This record gives sequence, C-alpha cells and structure tokens, in this order.
Amino acid sequence: MYNRITSLHLDVLKEIGNIGAAHAATALSGLLNTKIDMHVPKVEMVSFNEMMDFVGGAESVVVGIYLRIEGDAKGGMFFILSVEQANHFIRKLIHDDSFDFRNPPVSELGLSAMQELGNILSGSYLSALSDFTGLKIYPTPPGLTVDMFGAIISFGLVEVSKIGDQVIVIDTTIYEEHMGDSETVRGHFFLLPDPDSFQSIFKALGVS
Repeated sequence: MYNRITSLHLDVLKEIGNIGAAHAATALSGLLNTKIDMHVPKVEMVSFNEMMDFVGGAESVVVGIYLRIEGDAKGGMFFILSVEQANHFIRKLIHDDSFDFRNPPVSELGLSAMQELGNILSGSYLSALSDFTGLKIYPTPPGLTVDMFGAIISFGLVEVSKIGDQVIVIDTTIYEEHMGDSETVRGHFFLLPDPDSFQSIFKALGVS
C-alpha cells in the first residue's frame, strides 16, 4: 500500500491538515487568550530511520502524545514536541514560568494542559479528515509521556512494520501573535495507519 501513495495523496492530506490546523488555532486562541495561527507546511512519507532524524535521533528526549485512531479507519498517531517547546507552551497555558517537564514530579495541571493540547490538535485533524471523507473517525483519549523518541515510537511501529517501513509525517507550525520566528513552535505528527486504512480513506476522497 505504502509504495502506491503518490504526491497527489500527500497534497490531499496536506490540504486536510491545514483545515484541521485552522480549527485547532481557533480553539488554542481561546485557551491562550491570544491570536494563534497554525499551518501544515509539508506532508511527506519517510522511512523509520528518517523519522528518527526529524527529532534529532532515537535518543532525543521529547514530549510525546500518543493515541489510537478508531472507527472506519484505524491506526496510531503521535504528536512530538521538543521538551523546550512543550515547556514554553504549557508555561503560557497554566501561567507558571517554573514548569519544566525535565523536573519531576511534573504538576498534574501541566500534564492535563499538555493532554488538552493533544486533544485539540488530534481532534481537529481527525475531524477535518472525517468531514472530507464521510468516514467515522475518532481519537481515543491521548496518552502522554516524556522519554527518548525511540522508546515512545517503538510500540506504535509494531503493526506498521508488518506492511512496510514508511510513516506519514505531518509537519505542524504554531505561531503566536507578537512572537518572533525563533519562538515558533514546530511539532510533528506521525501517522501510522493500520493495514487497509489508507485505502479506505483515499477511496472515500476519490483519490484512487
């Protein structure tokens, strides 16, 4: 299946991603009480090894949100942020400049805020995908962990590795009003579909 995914398929996913990002930006703007813009600059297929490079290698410590996709199309989804960028976001969200994922025990408020961020982002993307396809697609409640990227992603690769060694990466940039480019939050969604799920999605989109 993976070797039949073309640039047209990825363009369709990028367009859906940008619609989802617009919905997520509206929700985040309300949460943070400031204007937020989100974009999906790129969607691509990468190998497992290339996926590790996106976050600086398998041993890079990151904040990861993982959820299962259920319904008419099933799979796994990860949202990965560097610890620094996750800290920045959560400090703004809970108004606590001392919050740090690297200093356990991490406050329950901070963990809840990060899971809420995961809910908003994944829910917005999957809602846009569901609207476009007419398929019933919904996320499970997200799990959250701070660990080496290789450890976080490994259990999500078990099913995917049976059918190929490719993963779909949805780049996501989050811009906050009055912030410089150096403070832009850049995260990555890694989409790990179960066998047959993408066939269902693209068939519903009319992209054979």
